[in-house]
Parts: sequence; C-alpha cells; structure tokens
Amino acid sequence: MKNFIPTAHTCLCSEHFRADCFRDLNGKKFLRVDAVPTIFSHGQDSSKSEQGPKKKFTPVEILKILEDDPGNLLCLSDSSSDDEDLVHPEKTHDTSSESDYRLPSSESDEDDEDSLARVPEPSSAPRPTRPQSAPEPSHPQPGPEASAPPTTLHTQSLAPQSPQSDPAAPPPTTRWKRGRPSLRTSAPATKRVKSRLASTEEEEDDDDDDDDRWHDREEECIKPDPPKFMPARIPGPTCDTTTAWSPIGLFQLFFPANVVQKIIDNTNANAAKRRQAGKKFTWEVLTMKDFYTFLAVILFTGFVTVHHRSDYWRKKWPYNFQFPGDHMTRDRFESILWSLHLSDPKEDEENDKKRNTAEYDHLFKIKPLYTEIANACKANFQPHQNLSIDERMVLSQAASMKDKLTKWGYKLFVLSDTSIGYTWNFFVHTGKSESATGHSVSYSAVMDLLPFPLLGGGYLLYTDDFYTSPALFTDLSKKNIGCCGTIRKNRTGFPKTQTNDLPKKAERGDMRWIRSGKLLFVKWMDMREVMMCSTVHQAYSGQTVRRKVKEAGVWQNKSIPVPDCLVDYNHNMGGMDLCDALIEFYSVRHKTMTWYMTFFYHFVDIAVVNSYLLHKELFKLRQDPTQMDPFTHKAFREKLAKEMLEFAEGSAPPSTTTTSSPSTTCMPMFFDSEETRVRKYCKRCQDTGMLRVKTSTCCRKCKVPLCLTSKKNCFQLWHDGQ
Repeated sequence: MKNFIPTAHTCLCSEHFRADCFRDLNGKKFLRVDAVPTIFSHGQDSSKSEQGPKKKFTPVEILKILEDDPGNLLCLSDSSSDDEDLVHPEKTHDTSSESDYRLPSSESDEDDEDSLARVPEPSSAPRPTRPQSAPEPSHPQPGPEASAPPTTLHTQSLAPQSPQSDPAAPPPTTRWKRGRPSLRTSAPATKRVKSRLASTEEEEDDDDDDDDRWHDREEECIKPDPPKFMPARIPGPTCDTTTAWSPIGLFQLFFPANVVQKIIDNTNANAAKRRQAGKKFTWEVLTMKDFYTFLAVILFTGFVTVHHRSDYWRKKWPYNFQFPGDHMTRDRFESILWSLHLSDPKEDEENDKKRNTAEYDHLFKIKPLYTEIANACKANFQPHQNLSIDERMVLSQAASMKDKLTKWGYKLFVLSDTSIGYTWNFFVHTGKSESATGHSVSYSAVMDLLPFPLLGGGYLLYTDDFYTSPALFTDLSKKNIGCCGTIRKNRTGFPKTQTNDLPKKAERGDMRWIRSGKLLFVKWMDMREVMMCSTVHQAYSGQTVRRKVKEAGVWQNKSIPVPDCLVDYNHNMGGMDLCDALIEFYSVRHKTMTWYMTFFYHFVDIAVVNSYLLHKELFKLRQDPTQMDPFTHKAFREKLAKEMLEFAEGSAPPSTTTTSSPSTTCMPMFFDSEETRVRKYCKRCQDTGMLRVKTSTCCRKCKVPLCLTSKKNCFQLWHDGQ
C-alpha cells in the first residue's frame, strides 16, 4: 500500500510473519521485538523470493564483495589501536552514537551466531585502507547523493572518522538485523532516544507478563511476617477474676439494674397508654419482682417446650407443671408480654413524626436495650487473636432474605471470638444505603464492627466472600489487622490473568496462587473451585486433607494437598457456627407480631450465652474447690432461672400488714362494672370440651374466667379441682 504511515495503534495479522518471528512462553506465543513481516500474498515469503536460499560467506569474502562493488559507499578501514575502538569517547554527549545499541533478543546464542557474520580481529585478515591523497571521496557519486556522509561496516570496532570528512556530520552507524546487516545512516538524536525508551518499555512489559501469572504449588511462596499481637487489654474476662461469680451476677453484667428499671417504667407507661386507648385487660403496676419472675418464665420456656404457651399453666396430665403457675398466673404473664416496651412511648411518638425523613430512627424502639447489650459485650471481655465476622438471622415473619438458609428474619452483622464463640460486637442491618465513605455495605460493616482503639492491633480476621475484597484487606493490613477469607472472582482487584490458570477439569487437590503485594490469591480444586485471599499466609506448606476420590471406578479416601489459608479458615470460621448453635440450643424466642419483641428475645439469648461463656473462662482462671467442673449450658440456664426467682422474692417490698389482702382470696367478681360489657371464655368449659361458652365473672385471685349462674357453677368446680 503506497503512502501508508503506521501509527502506535496499527495492527498487522500474524500470518504475515514467519514461524521464527515468534517466541513461546508457557504455551503462549509472543512476537519478537526484531520481527519483520515478510509474507504478504498467498503465504509466499517475500524475503525468500527476493533473496533466494541463504548462503553463508566468510568475513574475507564479505570484504572482497564490498570492495569490488562500484556503487558501495562504505569506507573499509581499521583502527590503528584498541583505544580508538571506543565509540567516540571525546563525544560522550553525542546522542547519535552507538552507545544505545543493544542486540536483538534471542532464545539462544546459537541463532545469533548463525545469523550474524562475525569479523575476525584486525590481525587475522588484512583490510584495504582508504587512500588519503585524493581530496574527494574515493567513490564519488553523481547527483545529490554525493554529499551523504560515509558509513562504516559494523565489526567488532568502529573506525574513527577520516580527517577529510565533514566535522559537522554525525558519526556513522550501522544496525544489524536478524540474518543480515542493514547499512543506513544514523537517525536524529530525538528519534534514537524515543526508540531506546520504547525498546526498554517493551522489555519491562515482557518481564511483567512473566510475573503476572498463576504459580503451581511446587513453586516456593514466601510466608509474610505475621502482625504483632498487641491487644488493648489482656485477652479474657475483664471483670474481677478473684470473685466467685454466680449465674445471675454474670447475667446482670448485661442486664444492669438501671436498664431493667427503665424497661419497667416504659412498660408501665405503655400499659397506661393502651388502657386509655380503650384496650380492656387487667393490669397491675409492674415491679422488679414481677419482671425477674417474667424473665424466669421466659428462660423456662427455652428448655421446656410445649405446643401452646398456655400449656405451661395446665394442671392435668401429661403436663402437671408446678412452675410457672405457682409464681405467676398466665393472665399476668400475658399482660406483661402484651405491654412490654423498651423505649419511652412519648419519645416514640416524636420519632414517628419524623417518618419518611432522614432523621427517622428505624431502631428507636429497641435502642435502650440494644445499645446497652452491645456495650456490655465489649466491656466485659477482651477477645483472643482470632476473630470472625458473619451475618446472623433472627427468625421472624416480618422480613425476607432470599439468599439465606433462614428465609424470613432480621439480619445482624456479628463479630465473635472464634476460640469460644463469644459475641463481642454486633449491629442490626437496616437495609441497603450509600456509605458516607463511598464504600460498599460489606466494607462499611466490617469497619463498623472493629473499634480499633478498644480492640488493639495484631488480630487475625476471617470473613466469607460477602465481605472479602482486596481494598478491605489492604486497608486493614495498614491498621495491623491480618485477614483471610473466601473471595468472589468478580471482586475488583482479583487477578484477571489466565496464564497458567487452573484448568477447567483440574484434579482434586490442584491449586494455583499469585501474590500481589501483601495480598495472596489462591485457587484450589475440591468438589468445585475454591478461591481464597489472605495477607498472613503462604500458599502451601505441605498440609493435606482427607477426601474421597474415585480411582479406577472405586471410591477411596486419599490425602490431597490443601492451601494453608483454607485450613485456618475452616478452623476459625467455625467459631461463628458455635456461637449460633449455643443461641439456638435453648432459644427463648416465641412467635410474635411485634417486631421489637423479636429483638428482645434475641438480646436475652445473647446475654445468657455470653454469661455462660464468661462462667467457663472464669472457671479456668479461678479453680473453685467446691465445684469440680463448670456448669453445662443447660445446667447454667436452670441455675440462672432458679436464682432469678430467688432474686425476685428478695426484691419484693416488705409487707406492712399481717392480714391477707382481699385480692389474695378466691372470690367471684365481674370483669367490668356492667355485667354484659366484657365477656371471656370460661376456662373450665374449655377444658371439658365446650369451647364457645362465655362468662362475665372471674376469680379475683386466680384471674381465671369461670361461669357462675343458677344452672352452672364452674367457679366452685374449678376450685374443687373437678
């Protein structure tokens, strides 16, 4: 194509190059820097058609051919000494010298020896010299070409410029191409510098391509230095370890007296508000005794399960429960449950006015207990070095999570100690929202769960692929926090190179790794491909894991290699599973239509489980001679419920009179001043199978609706046990 000017973005098909113009690197072909296209039509090599078969000449034959050529412009002369072989030492500032010349890259030295005709030393073969008597060049040429500067053949030394030459002319140069020399004059200095820089950048890119590839497990991976563990406090319980802590004493670290009193006051205010709104139910002022009895009943329902909540108060077989009926009636329990409120009702009304605005607080109704429990979890325990972050679902019909095992519920982000499963920090997820820092929800969740001044440095954090990202791990590494976790392939910063990647049909146990700064990325083939990212591990140190592998049609157990980061990840992420299991074993959760009651039950579970874990840690530090082993989880809950009842009896105000109060005797009474206004189903009629009998009378002490007419006296039959 005539008048074609190539640019930096011009491309040429690979079919125009011979096979020796490419070099192979790990199964991938790269074009050589000195490659020249020679095939232009029908697969015909223009270099071969023009030149014919290559013929090797000796140095003496080459010099003879050049000397006999009448159109040759070369000056065939040799230097008089080795010092003159230097490339113009007195003109080191001359950018047109050959000091920037570099031989083309080759895979072997033998190719260069075959392609370049080597000229022997000056002493081995005489060279014709240029006559000095004639003032004009020895080979004058007519026309403008006669003024062109002479060019010297590039041998092992460069001949000095003739005294008759133009002193202003640039020194002659000759560049070697692969297979034959190319005789031409020097390019301008600026072009030579640009060419040299371009060549250097190409070689650097080739080096980067070599490093930017996946490595096998046989290749050595240097293990980084682990972060220095510097916790803000001594790991373990922060309370007085010399004191004999009872179960209720540990529980009150998370439910202090001031928070309990605030809940009692807010519950009484909410009950009064509901009665003013027209709700008809019997209500007595809630006291500290009633609240701890209520909590004891809640714990009792956690390890004794029945189909209906009212069955706990049934006196007939197969139930026959003495507790809770001996301490609290069912109606009293239900009335407390209906009116229980964690926040101030008046402040709730002010917050409701801000609905659909930026100032509205979605979690206002749980804030008094929510903030207290979260702060108490961090204050009463300092975690050990290994931590894990994961989501926790609180079962509820009010919210749906399609990608979780628990489809319906509220999501909490939880930071726990992996060694014992202690819940150290958590917060409730209120929905997707843009972070003030511009990061994702997962990035912000991790940073919010890590109060660095209270936590300290040198911790190792384990996360799943929802949280893991190169940006997060890099930022935490700067804060002296090591990280490890599974990662998704589409994360920003994950290596995109396919060089030496894990094949699609890789064998079980195959792995690849690549390191980018402090980040180590690992691919490992199990039943499927597993991808990991870590800042504290080396790729492989020889660890194995047992797996079933099918060989010759037979399944058998076999040890396969496994990355170090995956072993530690499986071990430490189990701490979150342990924490969730301890909560679910004896959960006090009940079905409710009030969303904040769901969180109240969960906060009670967190307080009880953390109290139990503190009991085990304190037992290790303080050997109690009266107790051989720490309580089991079930025994701890039973002991805690019993101590709550004892605390409730001790917190009751002393009686001022010795006579029985009228409300302590069983007498019939109406629900309301008007006999036909409020009617409820008779309890005895329900027990005998008549479910639709209503009455307006009840027992003043038992608070049980019972029929009392001239034809039917369920009141007497109930109290007689019939």
